[in-house]
Amino acid sequence: MPRRRPALAVSAALAAVLIGASPASAGPVGNAGVGDPYFPLAGNGGYHVAHYDLTIGYDPGRKHLDGRAVLTARATQDLTRFNLDLTGLKVTGLTVDGRKAAYRRSGQELVVTPPRALRKGQPFKVAVAYNGTPGPVTDPDGSPDGWIPTDDGAFVAGEPQGAMTWFPANNHPLDKSAYDFTLTVPQGRTAVANGVLTGRWTRNGRTTFRWHQPEPMAAYLATATVGTFKVRQYTTKSGIKVYDAIDPREANAAEPVTRQLPAVLEWASRLFGPYPYRAAGSIVDRAPQVGFALETQTRPVYDRAPSLSTLVHETAHQWFGNSVSLTSWKEIWLNEGFATYASWLYAEQHGGDSAQKTFDAQYARPASDGLWAFPPGNPGSGAHIFGQPVYTRGAMTLHALRKAVGDRAFFRILRAWADQHRDDHGTTAQFQRLAERTSGKNLGPLFRTWLYTAGKPKLS
Repeated sequence: MPRRRPALAVSAALAAVLIGASPASAGPVGNAGVGDPYFPLAGNGGYHVAHYDLTIGYDPGRKHLDGRAVLTARATQDLTRFNLDLTGLKVTGLTVDGRKAAYRRSGQELVVTPPRALRKGQPFKVAVAYNGTPGPVTDPDGSPDGWIPTDDGAFVAGEPQGAMTWFPANNHPLDKSAYDFTLTVPQGRTAVANGVLTGRWTRNGRTTFRWHQPEPMAAYLATATVGTFKVRQYTTKSGIKVYDAIDPREANAAEPVTRQLPAVLEWASRLFGPYPYRAAGSIVDRAPQVGFALETQTRPVYDRAPSLSTLVHETAHQWFGNSVSLTSWKEIWLNEGFATYASWLYAEQHGGDSAQKTFDAQYARPASDGLWAFPPGNPGSGAHIFGQPVYTRGAMTLHALRKAVGDRAFFRILRAWADQHRDDHGTTAQFQRLAERTSGKNLGPLFRTWLYTAGKPKLS
């Protein structure tokens, strides 16, 4: 097993951002965002959240949510004021270390003034009571994101902004935390979150589910999906606890695919290194208004029965995107390009097209095709981060790297990337340096061509 980093440690790079590395930083006030170029108000400066304890009751009939969030945090600078991300819900009470604190709303920002200033390094707890009718935000590309009501509950998928639609958060991948969830829904409904199910009970016509996610997780990867589900639980040969929740209307198409998850996990573990978590599974909902699946940590959520390729893609994200997380949304190719290439590799090693054949078919597309519309290493706006160049040209970048360094070095690079940045963060510059150290080659021209050059690259 590779050495794990302490689950709740704050890396030097993360601390630099949280204490106010963005231009807005000044004095003892935490920033209203971490300075992400595409989502400038995402996340907050001045503190790190070590743990979220989320207690949520949801009534699908009334579409009403009652919530209480307790955030265990540590100040990374002196603070007289700090922000949380929360939108669309009414705050009914807020304390810091058990004492009432002043707060105000400003767009998506919940601005908190504690009764006493916090000193750098000081641990503190924020408790927020809130309620209302949660709904999604609309992303720059027009897709819904966050708490999305369905005909029997809610499809909860928070990439990139949606966590703030259902709990107050430090809502940027830079801040990763442990989570506990206590979710209460009407009897007959199931509420599924991340990690391991640690308790379930029914009283007075309502059922409560307790979930524990100990490994650090970015807020956008949290879920609390509610629905009428067919549940299957088991433990794999390697000891991973699997929990599948499948809408009965999708079961015939979904179950033959989701039952392949243990084999996919074994395959990916051989290729990328040990699976990063103790839990796994699938949430298959019927949510035709959503239009996407998401790699919610340990248990991806699908808006319909997934294909095997989609299952492989979302499983690969558990290594690339979830365990090794972004520092900036503009580098999302590190998530989507890697997961897309994983599905190419799976096909190559299971009787399908070789990765080279898939690459060639994509490269044959004319220069006017949308695949070449913008470079994946910096898509240019939040509207583009889920565009085809990020996924497909990102995967092509990895295949070009594989061709340049050879299979032996390439697969060593992938494993080392997942190992060295496990439970932490990574950047494109770090990945390039790792690839150059491992291969002994100067790869600057390759990365510039495939990630940052506009238009269709020329093959060398």
